[in-house]
Amino acid sequence: MDDAGKKPKYELVDMGVTGEDAVRTAFANQIAYCEANGAPVTARVCAAIMAAVESDQQGALLERVRCWQGAPLADALPLRLAGGIHALQLAGEAPELGPIYSGAPANDAAIVAEVIRTHEARLMPWLDGPPQTNEAGRSSNFIAAMLWLADRGLPACFECLEIGSSAGINLMIDRYRYDLGGVLVGPNEAAMRFAPEWKGPPPPDHAFAFASLKGCDVAPVDLTDPAQALRLKAYIWPEHTIRFERMEAAIAAAKQRAPDLVNMNAADFVEAELAKPQAPGTTRVLMHSIVWQYVPGDQQARVIAAMEAAGARATPDAPLAWVALEANRTLHRHELRVRYWPGGEEEVLLARAHAHGADIEWKAG
Repeated sequence: MDDAGKKPKYELVDMGVTGEDAVRTAFANQIAYCEANGAPVTARVCAAIMAAVESDQQGALLERVRCWQGAPLADALPLRLAGGIHALQLAGEAPELGPIYSGAPANDAAIVAEVIRTHEARLMPWLDGPPQTNEAGRSSNFIAAMLWLADRGLPACFECLEIGSSAGINLMIDRYRYDLGGVLVGPNEAAMRFAPEWKGPPPPDHAFAFASLKGCDVAPVDLTDPAQALRLKAYIWPEHTIRFERMEAAIAAAKQRAPDLVNMNAADFVEAELAKPQAPGTTRVLMHSIVWQYVPGDQQARVIAAMEAAGARATPDAPLAWVALEANRTLHRHELRVRYWPGGEEEVLLARAHAHGADIEWKAG
């Protein structure tokens, strides 16, 4: 394995592949990703969808998938349709899915093909946008990164800016309690508690505080709206029952005090926020989890340019950091990578983690 801060020795999967074989490649990769992250039911659903796509079954939905106009892996095409099918199961509208979701043996391909045929109109809108998850369990990685940044000498008062915030679940991390390899962070009276299986040395034990938490999304989700909350639940992999409990806890927390979430694209948000004055004694942090692949290329370029320009202006008393938790589609793990200005411009790999926070393998010293 590569050490923290060094470039990987494996060949990365190209998320932007398009063309004739790209759809099959995306489904095959998603199936492997689900299996590697303890989600056999979701893997079965994705495999059954792929079987329908590769069959001679006709229909507008399958034709749209077969002729996908974008990059199907970067667009999370398999999970878009898997989310729609899960929504039908959650609503009790497709009881024939029962054996699959209960983990019982079944003719998955035949069942899913019939569901696609019968519910095509209901499923079609699920192809219009990427999955909305913003899984709370991933926030353990953000906390670990802030512990590391504080230990590096950056001001331990964080002004957090999150792109792709979905419902803002990770904008409420100041209300959660964490046990990260024995390092305890957060209030005792917490809305949620996280204790991922920790591998490797513990992160630095360092006190820190949040100055603010603000995020953006191009289609923000209102957790207090039951219909919108149901859509979020449909994207939860059904094997991970604790995630449904977390969603209910997040809904309750949002009803008490809504997260600070605005409707903006990533580039506009980052440019606007970085242009604002930064209080001395605070560290401004851009953070995101499983979002970068959905940001259009032109916006990615603008975010990078804005961060590097702001980094050039950063000072030891008002530094800037970039914390990213994104998928490694070769290793089927998420990678926590950090940069900061001034003095930490070179990207560092801090950890590899389970897709939804079940475990964290700490790689940093």
